[in-house]
Amino acid sequence: MAISRPALITLTALAPVSWGTTYAVTTEFLPADRPLFTGLMRALPAGLLLLALARVLPRGAWWWKSVVLGALNIGAFFPLLFLAAYRLPGGMAAVVGSVGPLFVVGLAALLLGQRPTPRTLLTGIAAAFGVSLVVLQAAGALDLPGVLAALASTASMSTGTVLTKRWGRPEGVGPLALTGWQLTAGGLLIAPLAFLVEGAPPALDGRAVGGYLYLAVANTAIAYWLWFRGIGRLTATQVTFLGPLSPLTAAVVGWAALGQALTPVQLAGMVLAFGATVAGQIGPRRKVAAPRTLAVDRAVRPSASRRGGRPEAYVSVGRGPRR
Repeated sequence: MAISRPALITLTALAPVSWGTTYAVTTEFLPADRPLFTGLMRALPAGLLLLALARVLPRGAWWWKSVVLGALNIGAFFPLLFLAAYRLPGGMAAVVGSVGPLFVVGLAALLLGQRPTPRTLLTGIAAAFGVSLVVLQAAGALDLPGVLAALASTASMSTGTVLTKRWGRPEGVGPLALTGWQLTAGGLLIAPLAFLVEGAPPALDGRAVGGYLYLAVANTAIAYWLWFRGIGRLTATQVTFLGPLSPLTAAVVGWAALGQALTPVQLAGMVLAFGATVAGQIGPRRKVAAPRTLAVDRAVRPSASRRGGRPEAYVSVGRGPRR
């Protein structure tokens, strides 16, 4: 089904908006000090649900590719993110995470052949600065392991985003199955670590069950499906510039639901970060089409070269759009 570019961007943006509610749900509904178990409950049930809906398993090289993507986007990202959040003061983890667009710009240049422009670099810096104004409030000595964990989590998710764009997906496989493969692989990687570090699962009351259901279904299964669907149809840079919406949503939820005040400086930072997010979506006008598989791309490419050009609607899997 055809979808306009603004509608596609809006749907993809719902993923980081949903992730911005994670902190409030975790603090208000879930057992304390169980970050790895929470990561497990987010990833594995969601992955199994999507696998049941898609009813498609990886084949051939996609077994190891699914494990790699699942480790980068889920299995390594979740534990590192939680470790950073526990060791760093205030919103420092979110500030470090907000440099994700700059990570993706560099990786896209190396792996996808997308040359960064000065406007893209300045937009990424503006987004990180805006997020820092919103979330960086608490003072305190920086913890080196926490900073390294935050950087590693950002690098992990950024690499996973770019590789997801580079590899595309197998012929006949939709984003639902691809998301299910990654969530299941990531959840299985987190499971032994969670039980080794945190022990047996905690007792859950009704509030906790409701919180975990929300995280697994809306916050993870649906949100990651929208995210990976967006990666297949937008550039990696466009998708990652939606990331700052997560800490901005967390600030708004904290103000609206938890009674946390917003200062004028924070409001200015929100405007700056949101403006950078919008600016990150502005690029050459091109037709939005369903992502092409490698087999289709090979079929299209010869005819395009005979005409002296290539159709802009198609993205070359493994090399990325040329600019």
